[in-house]
Amino acid sequence: MSSVQMDASLPHPESSSSDATNASSVIIATSSIVTTSSSSSPTPSRYESQKRRDWNTFGQYLRNHRPPLSLSRCSGAHVLEFLRYLDQFGKTKVHTQICPFFGHPNPPAPCPCPLRQAWGSLDALIGRLRAAFEENGGKPEANPFGARAVRLYLREVRELQSKARGISYEKKKRKRPPPQALPTVQVNNDPPPL
Repeated sequence: MSSVQMDASLPHPESSSSDATNASSVIIATSSIVTTSSSSSPTPSRYESQKRRDWNTFGQYLRNHRPPLSLSRCSGAHVLEFLRYLDQFGKTKVHTQICPFFGHPNPPAPCPCPLRQAWGSLDALIGRLRAAFEENGGKPEANPFGARAVRLYLREVRELQSKARGISYEKKKRKRPPPQALPTVQVNNDPPPL
């Protein structure tokens, strides 16, 4: 069984980086004139920024892994280790079965149950990492973030948290546009005049 050495240098998954700030301007030096201009590429979306941060965090996790892992040797089992590691940064109270508040969405008092990563956060994280893997040259069929074990783990976390927190995680139904009314044609059933 491999172990992961937790290093203080590993960034918190939600921490922001100054890289985006540093990359947003380019300093151009010509002779003795120094000018600053905005980056030629548009500012990345919030999703793209988060995806890059998540990808960098996962890369740092692989480098801190003992023994260090290359991305090409990463499997669904390593992704599960990463998700379990992230639980220590969670902010969602997940009641145990012996807790008197098990199944209550709004408990009336504090309890010693652990804080975990919320299922929705993990699901979104895996979606971003899955996309980032392929954007960084990975083959879809070798994507460890799409492994069956990862999908089963997410389903298990969703069911456990749904029961423990008394919250239903139903899929959001898409709002469909209202059906457009067809033009009505009046039919005259009166016999023609003679």
